[in-house]
Amino acid sequence: MSNRGANSSALLLPSIQQRAGRVILIAAALLFLAIFLVLPVAAVFAQAFSQGWKMYSDSIHQEDVLSALRLTGLVACISVPLNMLFGIAASWAITRFEFRGKSLLITLIDIPLAVSPVVAGMMYVEVFGLHGWLGPWLNEHNLHVIFAVPGIVLATVFVTFPFVARELIPFMQAQGSDEEVAAVVLGASGWSIFWRVTLPNIKWALLYGTILAASRSIGEFGAVSVVSGHIRGRTTTLPLQVEMLYNEYNFTAAFAAASLLTLAAIVTLVLKKIIELTSGVHQRSEEKEVKS
Repeated sequence: MSNRGANSSALLLPSIQQRAGRVILIAAALLFLAIFLVLPVAAVFAQAFSQGWKMYSDSIHQEDVLSALRLTGLVACISVPLNMLFGIAASWAITRFEFRGKSLLITLIDIPLAVSPVVAGMMYVEVFGLHGWLGPWLNEHNLHVIFAVPGIVLATVFVTFPFVARELIPFMQAQGSDEEVAAVVLGASGWSIFWRVTLPNIKWALLYGTILAASRSIGEFGAVSVVSGHIRGRTTTLPLQVEMLYNEYNFTAAFAAASLLTLAAIVTLVLKKIIELTSGVHQRSEEKEVKS
């Protein structure tokens, strides 16, 4: 009996240790999230509402803040569709065709992830600035890129264009091209294959990458700061407006504007989670249909 009791105790000991280790790891993760995520987010909203709702509303409705908000939305509405088009074209070419320079194209897609956004902004200044490569020609034709909206759009497109492609490429590689080949055999045209076969199959990955690109475009600071010129009411996006208000010691207005960016980030996380759950449900249902 004593041997059996000793054996059962020896078997229970690893189980107790595993549960204790799991509890410690979960507690450490929650503590880390609380310190580095929850508390900073709570501090932003606490500071934004520190002077009451009226002061918060007045800060949000300042003309400079509204102008920055409109410009941020405009830049996102231009850059995100461009990233979608590039991401679809690049991923389709990379996953469906073999061509010379394919590995170079994949490398080029990753460049914005490796280059500092500030450096990206400086590159555009060197090309399109008044003393840059194309600056004199643009000035002669009264075309403004740097310190204007086109420069902000170009910088934003540069820092965000890998997101859609990087979501679609591995997804389309794992998916294969059997359905598209079958459509070709049946006589379908290229556009018909894209709209009826390819796009429905990649819609969740495309939407996921689009949300990531939109979130980055809304919150981009470094590259936009270099090319914008910080012209109040004209080339100031919402992140730049937060910086300007903070440097002017207008902390309530700065945190009120920052709360809008925080809300955008929270909405992005919620949408990402919804897409993950929805795409997972659809994938499981499709697998069941195939098995049946």
